[in-house]
Amino acid sequence: MPGGIDPPGGIDTPALSDLAPTPDWRRPVLVDSDLLVLVTDGYGTVELDFRALPCRPGTLLRIRPGQAVRCGGERPFDALLLRWRADTLAGTPAADDVTPEHCHLRGDEGAAVRDGIHRLAADRQRYRDEPAAADLLRHQLAVLLLRLALFPTGQENPPRGERATFQRLCQEVERGYRHTRRVEDYAAQLGCSVRTLTRACLAVTGRSAKQVIDERVALEAARLLAATDEPIAQIGRRLGFPEPTNFGRFFTREVGRSPGAFRASRDQRAPAPDGRAANPDGGAGFDDRRAATGNGRPPGAGDRSRGGRPSDGPQPASDMAQRGSAEAQRPPGSASRPAGIVRPRQPTERSGEPDRA
Repeated sequence: MPGGIDPPGGIDTPALSDLAPTPDWRRPVLVDSDLLVLVTDGYGTVELDFRALPCRPGTLLRIRPGQAVRCGGERPFDALLLRWRADTLAGTPAADDVTPEHCHLRGDEGAAVRDGIHRLAADRQRYRDEPAAADLLRHQLAVLLLRLALFPTGQENPPRGERATFQRLCQEVERGYRHTRRVEDYAAQLGCSVRTLTRACLAVTGRSAKQVIDERVALEAARLLAATDEPIAQIGRRLGFPEPTNFGRFFTREVGRSPGAFRASRDQRAPAPDGRAANPDGGAGFDDRRAATGNGRPPGAGDRSRGGRPSDGPQPASDMAQRGSAEAQRPPGSASRPAGIVRPRQPTERSGEPDRA
């Protein structure tokens, strides 16, 4: 629990600068709390798990623990933040919220969310010494997240049964990806077949269960490489690779660069999705309806589904994020946390590869 979070309700309203150890946001930061970020003034970009997301007044970001975040740049912006503890929403309908991680609040629904965020922040200050304030703030936050989960997506949802299976898989992967990448192990945990898991993953993400699991491991590796100084070999061991060479081969296959090349580019900022600084007319990405899927692959991975191969040399993180901003959107309601955007691959791309750890 971050030291800045205190009663009532386990909710506080930090400044954006409080999230970074240095004002310049030189490298991404691993967030250790749940956050809602409402941009109130100015224009800029937030890098979330290596994707550059354009921000303007009314943009809302949903950031989850463990995600890699970087703000700042040449055009700073102001934002109102809500931050809460892991147990704050326990027992509420929004405990496993599936809110989008990036959207622009428009119309009556958007106004209701904006007003709710401002009201919660004001009530936290006003009633901080009242015994009943904790329950009030918790319920206000739950209502906010439920409103966001109900936002129209404009996308066709996969069948409910397959979506539920995918959610259960993501929860198991979140608990076990450091120990196993075998689809058979997760199928046994969930009491279903490998085919059932693969069918659910294809329906929700367009990728096989094996790809979903591997992408989650690659995302965690990318986060640790970019946001920490932990030795590469140690990161590999933490993620289930006793041998550094095996970790290097896995990461290069998934991301298109070696772990060392990826880390070397972490100080480079990503441009806005259209290659320019975010501005009032830059609408691309403002209605990003990606929900957390519990899996993810850092953008910029080699697109081998088109006959290509991973890059042989370092690619700047800025290039990776710029390409990642154009990724296909995932259906909402996939799983609870955390998220990452991946380059879609053909479902048959690795059909002949054994499901081994």
